[in-house]
Amino acid sequence: MRRLLINADDLGLTSGVNRAIGEAHTRGIVTSATLMANGAAFDDALRLAQSTPRLSIGCHVVLVDGSPVLPASQVSSLINQRNTGRFRQSLSRFALLAGSGRVAPEQIEVEAAAQIRKLQSAGIAVSHVDSHKHTHLFSNVLRPLLRAAGACGIRAIRNPFGPIAFALVSKRPRLWKRYGEVKLLNGLADKFRRAVQQSGMITPDGTLGIVATGALDEQLFRFMIENLPDGTWEFVCHPGYNDAELQSMRTRLRASREQELQILTSPSTRELLADNGIELISYRDLVGRA
Repeated sequence: MRRLLINADDLGLTSGVNRAIGEAHTRGIVTSATLMANGAAFDDALRLAQSTPRLSIGCHVVLVDGSPVLPASQVSSLINQRNTGRFRQSLSRFALLAGSGRVAPEQIEVEAAAQIRKLQSAGIAVSHVDSHKHTHLFSNVLRPLLRAAGACGIRAIRNPFGPIAFALVSKRPRLWKRYGEVKLLNGLADKFRRAVQQSGMITPDGTLGIVATGALDEQLFRFMIENLPDGTWEFVCHPGYNDAELQSMRTRLRASREQELQILTSPSTRELLADNGIELISYRDLVGRA
């Protein structure tokens, strides 16, 4: 049996991203989305959530490249050195500091909990959590995030690790660096699974799409679907509209968001899933079956 969750990240980033996620759900294959509590288009995302009750919504916990929900003074170890009230922009810098104990885990925990509770207070039945730029790859971030999620009654978390085939990127040199990075980070997968199990949370067998982020096309998507192993997997996507609002944001994903939207809403994509006997589920379904 092969099951697939299709999760759209960055809900709340812009109104164009929200609209695209809504279309990818109502006209396409997106079953879940993760909402940024500090997103510029948060209120617009709430309206989308109200109009799409079958869309399973989680919290996209932001600890880099954004602003905290709590006052900066309460999460000072997460704030950049210029003390602008914003998180650090660099993922590698954040990971280095977190790994060396210079980011306070209790501050990660309270900020993550504040972001989750902001969604819950707005009426969102939060089904799961993941993190912006996959910061919970690292155990020093994962553990406080698991505590925060558990305290908020959340039972599911993204497994950011998964199978990656060299054939996926062999003809795309622009993906070789990302392939190497992801392959190296996959060495943390066993620690991740142990921590999640100890916390009593549930997680899919792994994630697809991270290597292809920003470069997804029909050929790559078909390869991943046709080579999907047995089990329950998550496909991470970032649909959106490359409008003026998005162009004003700090993001490397611009035109690629529209290309992903086309793939996610194409009738041939749904046919591909059916032909391969893949069942689409949401995070809400995953929790309900646990």
